[in-house]
Amino acid sequence: MGINTATHNDMHSPAIGWWSALLPFSIFVASAWLIPTTVSGGRIYLDVDWVPSLGVSLSLAIDGLSLLFVMIISLVGTAVYIFAGDYLGNHPRLRWFYVLLSLFMLSMLGLVLTDNLLALFVFWELTTLTSYLLIGFENESAEARFNARQALLVTGAGGLAMLVGILLLGHIAGSYTISNLIPQADIIRSHPLYVPVLVLILAGALTKSAQFPFHFWLPNAMAAPTPISAFLHSATMVKAGIYLLARLHPVLGGTPFWMQTLVSIGGITALWGAILAIGQKDLKRMLAYTTVMALGIMTMFLGGRSTSTLTAAVTFLMVHALYKSALFMIVGTLDHQTGTRMLTDIGGLRRAMPITAAATAAAALSMAGFPLFFGFVGKEIMYKGALTEAMFPQFATFSALVSNALMTAVAGILFLQVFTGPVRTPFRKPSEAGVAMWIGSLVLGSLGIFFGLCPDWVGRYLIEPAVLAFHPQADDIHLKIFYGFNDPLLLSVITLALGGIGYGTRQWLRNASELIRQNQPVTGSQIYGRFLNLTAALAAVHTRVVQHGSLQRYLSVILFCVVAGVGATMLNTGFGFRVSLNVGEDLAAIEILLGLLILGALIVILFARSSLLAVCALGVIGTGCAMIFLWNGAPDAALTQLLVETLTIIIVANVLLRLPAMTPHLTSPSRLVFNAGIALAAGTMVTLLLLAAVAGPIDRSITEYYERFSVMKAHGRNIVNVILVDFRSFDTVGEIIVVAVAGLASVALIRRRRPCDPSS
Repeated sequence: MGINTATHNDMHSPAIGWWSALLPFSIFVASAWLIPTTVSGGRIYLDVDWVPSLGVSLSLAIDGLSLLFVMIISLVGTAVYIFAGDYLGNHPRLRWFYVLLSLFMLSMLGLVLTDNLLALFVFWELTTLTSYLLIGFENESAEARFNARQALLVTGAGGLAMLVGILLLGHIAGSYTISNLIPQADIIRSHPLYVPVLVLILAGALTKSAQFPFHFWLPNAMAAPTPISAFLHSATMVKAGIYLLARLHPVLGGTPFWMQTLVSIGGITALWGAILAIGQKDLKRMLAYTTVMALGIMTMFLGGRSTSTLTAAVTFLMVHALYKSALFMIVGTLDHQTGTRMLTDIGGLRRAMPITAAATAAAALSMAGFPLFFGFVGKEIMYKGALTEAMFPQFATFSALVSNALMTAVAGILFLQVFTGPVRTPFRKPSEAGVAMWIGSLVLGSLGIFFGLCPDWVGRYLIEPAVLAFHPQADDIHLKIFYGFNDPLLLSVITLALGGIGYGTRQWLRNASELIRQNQPVTGSQIYGRFLNLTAALAAVHTRVVQHGSLQRYLSVILFCVVAGVGATMLNTGFGFRVSLNVGEDLAAIEILLGLLILGALIVILFARSSLLAVCALGVIGTGCAMIFLWNGAPDAALTQLLVETLTIIIVANVLLRLPAMTPHLTSPSRLVFNAGIALAAGTMVTLLLLAAVAGPIDRSITEYYERFSVMKAHGRNIVNVILVDFRSFDTVGEIIVVAVAGLASVALIRRRRPCDPSS
């Protein structure tokens, strides 16, 4: 179950983690220097043109909200970078791991710093792609590949829906810059497209943050190595949806639809995640479901509009990032040192792993919301927000209470059941891990204590600027250890009491959770699987109908679509062009003879029973066209046509020598009539278009441009060659590449050809 660490004592592997951690640590230090700017209400803005023709700029903005996310990403990133160097040991792709992790971190930083929705979408998809590669990092495992693909499809589909919502939002407001959308919030919320925009953008945010019913991908993503889970699935990627909801709250939030949707979905997600978490035996999956619960709580409170509610969401975001990333790394340490992370196989590790036990105690107590810990402060403001919110106060309070009580029981399991009691380690004798594996979890767990003792400082310098960044009309925000004897304190006490009871009856709760899980009428994973099966079935039907292998039918469909499309346009415009039918008066005798020759060759092709004869007749048609070009003063076009016809005849003739003789014509009479109709319709359409082109005035502006600049700019007197080589060089290069690739593919297929099996 753990990573192979047979050679993890090599001193070079942990050193990679320490040196790599300089990148996120430098970002953390730089962001800390900006705290005074955001506290004073300042905002750092940088605008760089990206796609000026589309009015898209790469706008970067640092305010309280983005700075908080940058600090969380870089701080947790520093701890994970150090941890991964020792955890992964001498993994053969350790350096590639750090490359992917750095790309992901930079994508997340770009996502939270950009002020342009289109740029945000680009960074959003970059996080999706890099997370796919990280989840499937152990690509030898079929499970890892499946779960990585599942995460990619679910979050990627949500991202595409979000893109449509972003485009509609930009259409309504005339801008994709978030700071420009806020003054138009009332116009956007009253627009007829508001609901479609909100639904599409929520699809992206809710899939990314694993909200019900899209929550199933997150626990399955635990197939990734633990450092990835600690970084992506506790503190960063899954918080991208939360960030988007907070950032767009002043633009889309505050309406009944926004509130009802987020409160109901978030509350259901929190309850469901907590219920499933208590029944897990795999410690990593247990933490995954508690992450689902936490994301549901944040989503639920972002559905509110009061200062207390939004402050609760931001505070709990920070609380969760600290204790959950620490606990993920602790579970990885247990797996690394004991060979298992199954709850039923380990216990009594307090003496063998004292530092890890201390870090676990700090993180678990913050998770449970014990007094003097930052989790207690977050729980107090959470209950205050739930009780003061006008929309669904009873449901929000009930969901928060039950979820937090179950999380308290889980916290007790993580510490008491793992580190107390008799020693149980079936795989290897436990011992304390190296400093690289416990330093991060110990620091993050200790911050939960420090912030709990100094909540006013945290509120003033981190929480308040973040809330004011998307809720400017916020009241004064004060975080305290003790708010007095009130309803939130009573609910906190009830939560701890219920959590204690839950820990005492954990076996009963585990059985009940397993019973609920097994008796679900349908799960998200099952819906996902059925959707994939339906997609595969539809693809098979589509392949049978469209990709049937008949070249004749392919050509018929292409010609039919062209004739139908162009013909419908011609009829719709009422033949808005003049067609001259007097072209015969200007024809010379040689042109009439060439036309009769071409017509005769066409008749030969229709009735030919020899492939070689048909090809030769086709060459006669091409040669006749070349003679017409030559007669009308286009020697270059005539020469090109002759070369193409000559090469075609030579190549096709050589191919035909290796093919069997033409079979008798087996096409049914009805099919012959259909083919003839398509051919006549296509010929008639092209003839009418050519006659219209000849009859109408010719716009010589493009011709004059080429004539004027072919020598001056391209230094060539052959205008045709200049157009192909200089003015349309990229088209020509593209055509050459296509031909070259097709030739290489043909050579590869010919070389791989095997003699036919006589028995087949």
